[in-house]
Amino acid sequence: MIMKLEHVGILAENMDESITFYSDILGMKLVERVTLNETTELAFLSFPGQEDVQVELIGRDLSGMPEEGIVNHLAITVDDIDAAIDSLKERGVHIPAEWPKTILDGRKIAFFKGPSGEKLELFQPAR
Repeated sequence: MIMKLEHVGILAENMDESITFYSDILGMKLVERVTLNETTELAFLSFPGQEDVQVELIGRDLSGMPEEGIVNHLAITVDDIDAAIDSLKERGVHIPAEWPKTILDGRKIAFFKGPSGEKLELFQPAR
């Protein structure tokens, strides 16, 4: 079952500069900053009192990224990612076979496309 909006992923050309902007200019608080792998760093920020919805800054090489914008994806929290994937597939949504994946401390993710080609993510928190 879908539970809530989890986060919006935004590509960051300069992670330190982006964290400073979202923190100092917009008043968000840095919740977590982690290295996902050798080429990608993530930072999660939220507004005080609204920690359940976050902005995820994605730091990586942006060369070759499309020029349409820098919002990368919309993530929604699910309580059972496998059941959510099965439900979406039953409704005709294509989800590539490599998903879901487990990252960081046991969080599970799966990406798929919306009707206009927008990138969407299912997110299951670590248990």
